[in-house]
Amino acid sequence: MSMLEDFIVEAKAAAYVSDGAPQVSCRPGSRDIGYGRGDWRYLDSYFGGADFLGQEIVWREKQPVWAMNYYGHILEPLLIDAGAAGTVVKKARAALYGEGRFLGDFSYGVGKRRFESASTGHTERFLGVERIFIGGVEAYRLQFHGGLIRP
Repeated sequence: MSMLEDFIVEAKAAAYVSDGAPQVSCRPGSRDIGYGRGDWRYLDSYFGGADFLGQEIVWREKQPVWAMNYYGHILEPLLIDAGAAGTVVKKARAALYGEGRFLGDFSYGVGKRRFESASTGHTERFLGVERIFIGGVEAYRLQFHGGLIRP
């Protein structure tokens, strides 16, 4: 794994999944969670709750080198709310990051809820979707894409 990929996994695990300390909003209305180590910096900045949109950026030596955009939403509000979806997502992603990765196919059960993630590509350029199923019904979906930033 590359230094960039290692840092992305480390930062994702330390930020949203671990309830990282919120930072001062960099855009009106955004919720921002950051992480840094040495010359590396990470920022997850998002808007919304049950339906939300966000962007993650990684900088090395103050230069943006990688980014990911995402949009997630509750499909079945009678089956799951934003808080319950967040709990499932955090547990599942913690297990995924524990494998030292954030991409590829992954499945994880939390009680009667099943988290499924699938993506194509690699850290350099990727596209994916994560879902939560309850009793075979898709109740939550997040789509994401991203890759390297080059001058």
